[in-house]
Amino acid sequence: MSASVWAELRDVALTVGREAATLARRMRDEGVDVADTKSSATDVVTRADRAVEELLRTRLLELRPDDSILGEEGDDHAGTSGVRWIVDPIDGTVNYLYGLRDCSVSVAAEVDGELVAGAVVGIGVDVVYAAAVGHGATRDGKPISVKPSPPVGQRLVHTGFGYRPEVRAHQSACLASLLPRVRDIRRIGSSSLDICHVADGSGDAYVEEGPMPWDWSAAAVVLREAGGRFDVLPGTMDLDGWPERSVVVATPADGWDAFVEVLQETGFLAR
Repeated sequence: MSASVWAELRDVALTVGREAATLARRMRDEGVDVADTKSSATDVVTRADRAVEELLRTRLLELRPDDSILGEEGDDHAGTSGVRWIVDPIDGTVNYLYGLRDCSVSVAAEVDGELVAGAVVGIGVDVVYAAAVGHGATRDGKPISVKPSPPVGQRLVHTGFGYRPEVRAHQSACLASLLPRVRDIRRIGSSSLDICHVADGSGDAYVEEGPMPWDWSAAAVVLREAGGRFDVLPGTMDLDGWPERSVVVATPADGWDAFVEVLQETGFLAR
């Protein structure tokens, strides 16, 4: 596959992402119901999460019938093309439930294990991020890029919290150590939008323990194409069944090493 194919996959992500965001907005206006919970009583799934993911799956298979799909709410769909779609129907479900603006639809394309295209479409906030490898990143159709990294002490750092109490306790302890070392912390409740804020220069870094691939895959493509660096690194969580590589980190490329060093010193990352 070539770079032109990556652009085609980006356009598919944009098409289905916009359709899904439209459905999510309509269902929000009609009233949001909690349908179930996941990792804890506060980790909710709404009726809209399920309906929006079903729309994404249906439309992707209409447009790309041989592709695979990994979604947050449904079973994996196996395909034969080598392309896998990674979708989050509503990233920021609690924000969506409470009528807060920061929530989004996230759609990414992966080819043979490599993320190559993605779109993050705002639901409550009117913004669309998109990118394809070799084609740069855009916000509302206009090119974006990371801004140069200031010293760590002057960086605005985005972060988030999981829903399991023991994970939250670990995250809060690490953040208590990090906060005196940086300009400030922002927690908006949507991993994909957090990473896109780093991509467009409205944040200097992002770190969070435990997000899943559907939370960050599309935004990771946006960040990398905007000149940033992204990875999932080994953390320090001591919890049965917890993955070794669990800490999501995003920065402009020039700010990576210094930020990783501070994350090691404050307990987020293993040394």
